[in-house]
Amino acid sequence: MKNINIKSTLLACTLLVTLISCDNDYESETPSIASIAVSNSAFSTLEAAAIQGGVAVVLSNNNPNDPSGKYTVFAPTNDAFAKLGLVDGGSLGVLQNSFLTNTLLYHVSNGNLFSNQIIDGATSASALGVNRRFIARDNDIYINGSKIILTNVPASNGTVHAIDKVMIATGVNIVDSALLLNDAKVFKTPELTFLVQAVVTSGLAPVLADENNTFTIFAPTDAAFRAAGFATVQEVADADPSFLQQVLLNHAIADGGTFTSEQSSTTATTAGGNTLTYSPFQNGVFTILGNNNTVPANMVIPDIQCSNGVVHVIDRVLLP
Repeated sequence: MKNINIKSTLLACTLLVTLISCDNDYESETPSIASIAVSNSAFSTLEAAAIQGGVAVVLSNNNPNDPSGKYTVFAPTNDAFAKLGLVDGGSLGVLQNSFLTNTLLYHVSNGNLFSNQIIDGATSASALGVNRRFIARDNDIYINGSKIILTNVPASNGTVHAIDKVMIATGVNIVDSALLLNDAKVFKTPELTFLVQAVVTSGLAPVLADENNTFTIFAPTDAAFRAAGFATVQEVADADPSFLQQVLLNHAIADGGTFTSEQSSTTATTAGGNTLTYSPFQNGVFTILGNNNTVPANMVIPDIQCSNGVVHVIDRVLLP
């Protein structure tokens, strides 16, 4: 495994000191994974999520599904949750509980997975049943698009690694993933109703749902479509299908599905034959510019893993 950078090392030391000092019984008994979240203020949102999602009791006990009795948890910090607008436990109410539970399970593995096993190109199965992959970049290690900022925190029932972004996996294809967001199965307030209508009207739904087609998709929010001139969903429904198809293909890259941590070039060719331009990779994300955009699109929710690719929700329509 490549060395974590100095800033991450300092954060690791700080968190470790806090973990030890906050647990009065640490010297006599190593805390459980759930207790680590409770005892450390940097994981207070994770603690609230574990309670709301019904996994706090699970992570307080040994793992019955592994001979070692251990779990490995990639634990998002409070800052990681804040990147999704979830600034504290109270703000978790915008999420559907079933989605929250599945999201938490996506951060859990059976058995102990130590840092020396977290190497570039390796994969790890989650308790959700979906594999995560490890990527080395700029002397850091990422799990999907989330940077690992602290490793090997011991717990009585396993090991904890801290990460800087919440990982999301839907378990279904790109179209069904968009429908989950559209139908309020993820956030209680849908954000992709315009996009779903555009996919249906354009006739591209079968292509994007096909498990044999793997894409990176940049998915504009409802607000992005409004800013591009579509006042209502009905206007999208009434648009020329060939025009919508041209626009949507400018948001698709047939590259097998890549996380932000895997984007290394400055440009990409879209499924429609146009070019997207990426900004330098900073703080785990980048901006995207279409040929006829004057202002680049920012990532709202990056690195959503689907069964046939990766979706990044963005705040602008990418104009071909």
